[in-house]
Amino acid sequence: MNDPKFLISLGARIKELRLKKAMTQNELAIQCNFEKASMSRIESGKTNITVLTLRKISKALDAEIHEFFRE
Repeated sequence: MNDPKFLISLGARIKELRLKKAMTQNELAIQCNFEKASMSRIESGKTNITVLTLRKISKALDAEIHEFFRE
């Protein structure tokens, strides 16, 4: 299943939390051991990430996973 609206919303929430931490995309990517291009695709909703990827991002942002699903 691929739900573009959900992925875009999730990516926007990741970006919002990243900006609240005053982090660049590159800084977050490095902390997650990703390429910057991968982080860009995640934030733009162009890739369906795994739960483990979301866990890495949540740890790097010091956020609970449920915060990514706030409406």
